[in-house]
Amino acid sequence: MLKGIDPLLSPELLKLLAEMGHDDAVVLADANFTAMSLGAGKPVLRLPGVGMARTVDAVASVFPLAEDVPHPVAYMQVGGTEAGYRSALQRETLAVLARHGMREGQAEAVERYAFYERVKKAYAIVVTGELEPWGNFLLRKGVLGQALRP
Repeated sequence: MLKGIDPLLSPELLKLLAEMGHDDAVVLADANFTAMSLGAGKPVLRLPGVGMARTVDAVASVFPLAEDVPHPVAYMQVGGTEAGYRSALQRETLAVLARHGMREGQAEAVERYAFYERVKKAYAIVVTGELEPWGNFLLRKGVLGQALRP
């Protein structure tokens, strides 16, 4: 155990997040996500029994979001819904990200198959125990550092 680190962040998950570089993406997926086929050749970790909002809270506690892209957060648009629709799970999870510094407008809904294409370019997939469908998120990593010196 480490002081100040969320206990949900296992050594394997911390290592994965630390290995990621600027602009790499991690997928936080629901329990029904097709992680093994879409994530062929990528690290796939599992957090069985852990919901999405709880997972995002732990990850966001150590994960800087990218600031150089308009939408460092993407979530899978619920099929058959109008633009702008967000499920209760999506609203809850986005609120967690907002508590960790995500600003208004930094998240975007992405159609299911377009989301899958982004997953293929992601660094890794973390499969949660979330049972609510359409509960998939993609987070792009930012940088930690100081301002440029004159």
